[in-house]
Amino acid sequence: MKNYQGGSYQERVGRAADAKQKALDKLKAMPVADEADLAARREAATAREEAQAEKRRLAKQAKAEAEAAAAVETENKRPPTEAERKAARDARYAARKSRK
Repeated sequence: MKNYQGGSYQERVGRAADAKQKALDKLKAMPVADEADLAARREAATAREEAQAEKRRLAKQAKAEAEAAAAVETENKRPPTEAERKAARDARYAARKSRK
């Protein structure tokens, strides 16, 4: 691998100082935000946060409703009791007798 020939220490320090100064000049050249613009940004951020909170609340509510529906569905899928199985068997027997 080839060695980096960055020059002397003074040259590297000089290039670093130039880069730092260039970055500072670029930062200073940026326009200053006025108070009205900042207030508008804050209002937009507040509105966005409120919309997200409402969305989370609705999602949480929908999830709770889905869990409740799943619980009801699970309750409906329970195995039949002995009496229910006997009633179904008797109904099949009666249907078979009525066909003859």
